Amino acid sequence: MIQGLYTITDNKKIAKDVFKMILKGDTSAITAPGQFVNIKLEGKFLRRPISICDYDDNTITLIYKVVGEGTEMMSKMSDGETLDVLVGLGNGYSTDKSGDTPLLIGGGVGVPPLYNLCKKLISEGKKVTVILGFNSSDDVFYFEEFKALGAKVIITTADGSMGIKGFVTDAMGDIEYSYFYTCGPEVMFRAIEKCVKTSGQYSFEERMGCGFGACMGCSCKTKYGNKRICKDGPVLEREEIIW
Repeated sequence: MIQGLYTITDNKKIAKDVFKMILKGDTSAITAPGQFVNIKLEGKFLRRPISICDYDDNTITLIYKVVGEGTEMMSKMSDGETLDVLVGLGNGYSTDKSGDTPLLIGGGVGVPPLYNLCKKLISEGKKVTVILGFNSSDDVFYFEEFKALGAKVIITTADGSMGIKGFVTDAMGDIEYSYFYTCGPEVMFRAIEKCVKTSGQYSFEERMGCGFGACMGCSCKTKYGNKRICKDGPVLEREEIIW
């Protein structure tokens, strides 16, 4: 983990209430897809945890949804402004067990961390299928970006305005896969858990205090004892989760 000032080089709306921000700065602490950053905002006591969508040697791409005062402040920031950011937080996804045909399942703002994971899996020669679930076509983002990586991409929308009408589980039935990775709301996880056929990894969304394991504010019970979502997670393996 490192802390530093990062410069905004781009910040634009890409879907309904969803923004893409690119920060320039040190990315050396990022070691795995699925990690996150914690952003300090003026006048706010707690930092805002945002998952990392992608990164390179000197930039970090974040995708966030405006859901409160903090993210509303972020959406109004301009190129050239700086942010105090903790970088390289959390235990990300591991590709060691993926097999040759992994399945990635993202719901809403759970989609972003799967992008860098998809890029990594494809670079390892894996044949990746991605299911992205949204409420409507207005909410859809990164469909073309996942396709450009070489993945097979399936869209589901709750209202049927794009892709398959329904939820991510409605698109899973006929897919053959060796392993799964997912990120999204817990209600989606519980539905996925009832129909997955392999082992996999879940990335949990949780309210956090410090973001690096000191305050124990985001601890959860697992089969192997209490774990902190911010430090031991956000990624947990299917076999250790107590539903």
